[in-house]
Amino acid sequence: MSELVTLTHRDGVAVITIENPPVNALSPGVPEGIIAHVETAGADPAVQSIVIIGGGRTFIAGADIREFGKMTSGARPRLSLTPGLLKIEDCPKPVVMAIHGTAFGGGLEVAMSGHYRVAVASAQVGQPECKLGIIPGAAGTQRLPRLAGVAKAIEMCAYGEPIKAADALASGIIDKIVDGELLEGAIAFAKAQSSIRKTRDLSDKLAVEPGVFDAARKEAKKTRRGQLAPIAAIDAVEAATTMNFADGCAKEAELFQKCLFADQSKSLIHAFFGERAVAKIPGIEKDTPMYDIKSAAVIGAGTMGGGIAMNYANAGIPVIIKETTQEALDKGMAIIAKNYSNSVKKGRFPQDVMDKRMALITPQLTYDGFEKADIIVEAVFEGMALKKEIFGALDKIAKPDCILASNTSTLSIDEIASATSRPEMVIGHHFFSPANVMRLLEIVKGAKTSKSVIATSMQLAKKLNKVGVLAGNCRGFIGNRMVEPYGREAVFLAEEGAPPEQIDGALYEWGMAMGPLAMGDLAGLDVGWRIRKEYAHLRDPKLRYAKISDMLCELGRYGQKTGAGWYKYDENRRPMPDPLVAELIEKAAAESGVTRRTITNEEIIERTIYALANEGARILEEGFALRAVDIDIVYLMGYGFPAWRGGPMFYADTVGLKKVYDRICEFEKQHGEFWTPAPLLEQLAETGSSFKEWDKQKEAAGASA
Repeated sequence: MSELVTLTHRDGVAVITIENPPVNALSPGVPEGIIAHVETAGADPAVQSIVIIGGGRTFIAGADIREFGKMTSGARPRLSLTPGLLKIEDCPKPVVMAIHGTAFGGGLEVAMSGHYRVAVASAQVGQPECKLGIIPGAAGTQRLPRLAGVAKAIEMCAYGEPIKAADALASGIIDKIVDGELLEGAIAFAKAQSSIRKTRDLSDKLAVEPGVFDAARKEAKKTRRGQLAPIAAIDAVEAATTMNFADGCAKEAELFQKCLFADQSKSLIHAFFGERAVAKIPGIEKDTPMYDIKSAAVIGAGTMGGGIAMNYANAGIPVIIKETTQEALDKGMAIIAKNYSNSVKKGRFPQDVMDKRMALITPQLTYDGFEKADIIVEAVFEGMALKKEIFGALDKIAKPDCILASNTSTLSIDEIASATSRPEMVIGHHFFSPANVMRLLEIVKGAKTSKSVIATSMQLAKKLNKVGVLAGNCRGFIGNRMVEPYGREAVFLAEEGAPPEQIDGALYEWGMAMGPLAMGDLAGLDVGWRIRKEYAHLRDPKLRYAKISDMLCELGRYGQKTGAGWYKYDENRRPMPDPLVAELIEKAAAESGVTRRTITNEEIIERTIYALANEGARILEEGFALRAVDIDIVYLMGYGFPAWRGGPMFYADTVGLKKVYDRICEFEKQHGEFWTPAPLLEQLAETGSSFKEWDKQKEAAGASA
């Protein structure tokens, strides 16, 4: 306790400092230390008031999230912070909370238990627990509406977005913004206080307009589709308006416990730690030499190339963007300018930021300046011959220590690298569309890619505000290799009798950002068509092949960009079912001898999602993904998989691998060898294990990159 929390004195003011770097999380010992020192100071006749402040860079960033996993696993009981915070609130001396950095989650709950709160202008406060599938559990839903009003409490507890100090001051959450040094300002404020403000006695902000909670639940169900925590948070805030403080806290505790032990919370916590786990590459040591990326070049100014160039400009890295024709170059630059202009209109950043970013992008038709680039990214369409031609040219132009990256989504990095004399410098940087928005960067290592190039790529991902996931070099890598059976089953289901809108609707309601057929229309059906033609010679003619997607492309129906694909689209790109597609599907089914039938939404979910998990298991056992969590992060960040289901591998764990395996065996009997269970899935199912446990065993065994 003496190390985590300290007590000093300044002219009648007790100063309690939290020293639990890096973010002063409420790890075991921290809350106990704060409360013990408050009680000591409260009983000291020489102390007139108390200041609680965070040492280092922040106040209290929140709870130690690892503790939640210990609670749900039974490793430790849930210890409520609420009784301890009541001791702070009941202290006979005024307690002033001094906030810098962040006061999030349990940190804000600690702050609200004090009688006053002061903060520096750069501070932020928030209740982000819903992003982990839980709600505030230490009276946050009870104190916040008493300070800030019901509407603000709903907004902060149900949606989890932080607010800045100025907003917190206007809302009544803090009492003063301190100019200058925080501790000095807090001590001066504490000396000036003669009365104690008890937050639970405030009721003036609890007046509620009729229907406010019903409206809030309706909005949360719409914008936080399928999630439990936002609704539970609204229920808890409502309890503050209908119950006394103690009963409201009991209701909050009940709802917190329900959320904590639900699969959604476990899934979101898995995703939280997973995003950090994927940055750790076994075999790539921290002292691995890295290249300094100060300039970049991109080949291709289309949708992907333009978005990639924006990423570099956003990170402050000058970038050349090259096209083959002036028309294509002008079109690409116009789209970039429009994207930035839309951000300015929406208030995301001012005009001068747009101007600076546009100035960092140099459009041209030649390779001039490419010889100085630290990294060159190829972003042309998926054709091996063209990519090898480009890399052969780059090999002659680029400096020896320039990283040569391909944005290919399926093609072999090794074959692309074979066009150069430096395969160790070649790597895949697979961005996801729209590249300036989507957070995933799939980093694909070839057989000869150097550790320095891999390490630099992982570091660069962070600089570009991406989550980098390392993948091995197989067809489609992680994401698109798995999306192939996912999409295949969707097309088969359409052929067997499920209308496209039922397939997409079932998966949307299940939690996906969009269904697989709608996703194809958004990405462009011609992309998959080109890939299928590229690999047509490898297709086994004995296996079932649904021709519907090819038939749509042959009619020029490439999706949203042509106004028609699986659906028809109006001028606002709103989809509508198309009778022509229904006719094509029936024709394809008749030609293939498929008997059409009524299909349930449950079968749609199982056949698409279990196909993902089965293929993911193959990728794991073949070593093309380091861990199951890497696969989950790819799907959460790049494919619209609902984070509250944890990713395809974690979701399979929550269902139970034995249940998933048994269902896949049933599908194999019904639909043939496409559904042969992956050996790893069979092994884990039969031993009662899980993908998460497999990850732990691999980590313990010291797997290498």
